[in-house]
Amino acid sequence: MKIDILTLPAALFALSLVSCENPADKTSDAAVKDKVEKTTDTAAGTKYVFTPDSKIEFTGSKVTGKHDGAFKTFTGHFTVKDGKPVGNDHKVVIDMASTWSDAEKLTTHLKSPDFFDVEKFKESTFDVTEIKPGDSGSYTVAGNFTLHGVTKNISFPATVTQGTDTVTIKAEFDIKRKDFGIVYPGKAEDLIRDEVVIRLDLTAKPEA
Repeated sequence: MKIDILTLPAALFALSLVSCENPADKTSDAAVKDKVEKTTDTAAGTKYVFTPDSKIEFTGSKVTGKHDGAFKTFTGHFTVKDGKPVGNDHKVVIDMASTWSDAEKLTTHLKSPDFFDVEKFKESTFDVTEIKPGDSGSYTVAGNFTLHGVTKNISFPATVTQGTDTVTIKAEFDIKRKDFGIVYPGKAEDLIRDEVVIRLDLTAKPEA
């Protein structure tokens, strides 16, 4: 096999571009600001609680690739009227010890003080402060997100779909881990990116 040494550098550069792709480049950036003081507005709706098939997933990346993960245990609810979220009584509580990733060694590392420090920060919460309706089932959701002991108000786009007896909220956006005090850099030759993609696929039914 003959290799053209003149084209080899270009080929290696092209390969590096593929390996360096940032998953967060394909998602919306969550807007971040300081925590918002909240007075709960339950409105005149029905409380819907999450079903077991609800998912909260994430993707992190570094120079050489990416990893997917999720939280296996969490609870939460929406307040819904006529198939639409109302008020601001909507909340998610995540058991951080349930963190999972696609690599066992990474899962252990994510639970350590370098990242989530689950022994110290056992829960993460997202407490909605406002939901603004858009077009065709789209919304902008804002809420106080507590992660790694740091609380910021974040907002992101979401869609809401009504089923026969369920309501589903889906969203995909990215946050910056350093906004929440998670600053572990990774190896010098394999730096971990700041952006983390979050995927929500939350289905809820009326509380029994």
